[in-house]
Amino acid sequence: MAKGRVSIVVERCKACGFCVEFCPTKVLALSSAFNSKGYHPPHVVAPEKCSGCDLCGMYCPDFAIYGQRVPVSKEANGAAAKVEVGRES
Repeated sequence: MAKGRVSIVVERCKACGFCVEFCPTKVLALSSAFNSKGYHPPHVVAPEKCSGCDLCGMYCPDFAIYGQRVPVSKEANGAAAKVEVGRES
């Protein structure tokens, strides 16, 4: 499974909520904090669930959020285990 990362430009956000609504893995929620414009920008509530699909970025009318895929090693993803075999003399 692909892993992702979300980048948020807090000052561009107008809290429309499209990113939260359309995120297929429910990674985002609107914050209780305000930005300088008086809006509640989104924040990441479950970073481990992000797939990097960038639907949040595609739906954002203000280009305030971006999703991107992050390379993950097989070991970190749990797909393979590292095994060392020793030789007997």
